[in-house]
Amino acid sequence: LNWLKNMKNLGVNRISFGVQSFHPKKLHFLGRIHNQEMIIKTLENANKVGFKNINLDLIYDTKLDNKKMLEFELLHLKQIKDLITHLSAYNLTIESNTAFAKKEHFKKNAPNLMKFFIKQLLELDFFQYEISNFSKTKAQICKHNLAYWQGKNYLACGLSAVGFYENKRFYTAKNLKNYIENPTFRSIEQLSSKDLNLEHLFLGLRSIVGIDETKLNQWQKDKINILLKEKKLFYKNKRYFNPNFLISDELALYLSS
Repeated sequence: LNWLKNMKNLGVNRISFGVQSFHPKKLHFLGRIHNQEMIIKTLENANKVGFKNINLDLIYDTKLDNKKMLEFELLHLKQIKDLITHLSAYNLTIESNTAFAKKEHFKKNAPNLMKFFIKQLLELDFFQYEISNFSKTKAQICKHNLAYWQGKNYLACGLSAVGFYENKRFYTAKNLKNYIENPTFRSIEQLSSKDLNLEHLFLGLRSIVGIDETKLNQWQKDKINILLKEKKLFYKNKRYFNPNFLISDELALYLSS
């Protein structure tokens, strides 16, 4: 509680909790040490100290996930819904050469699980504004998420942070010891016009940001006209929007290849 008070007093106006799951077996599989009681208490404390923007992260598509498991998650989410304003729901991604990659894991049925989960979240009156992000109202959309997807500049502070400034992406140290010794270290990646175009397509199609028609070449516009005829995109205020975030990767690949 004191930590939350200190963060609030420092001016932090949004807080995100990596809950990942409400189920004890799934939490154990994910290497988490908290439980349902701790989740509820923490969310109550965040509300008590005055946070108005509170996000909760959930993960699905582990080897333990099926429709019954997601129904369990949704039931408990419904019980704490009034304590949060935003939800991020991610399917589990296993990175190679990590300790977690050594665990037994297999995909159950990611597309169908995702469709079911999203449908249920919408029925709980969450507003989906990106493939993995939901807010209770449009006013509670995460502003820094939008900044990423709109290609705006943003800072990188802390271990393994990533920033973006004037078409350059920069990274802080990934090793804790190195970061403590040199917290101002940044490695810089210069993004090409091709990189920026691909990111504009990929990020715009998976969110309500959409694609700016002025950033497309004629070849891409010709392809978009095909997608418009097939009703896979729609056009509004000089931008193209994707009504089905589940096919965003396929659309981006089609427009960039």
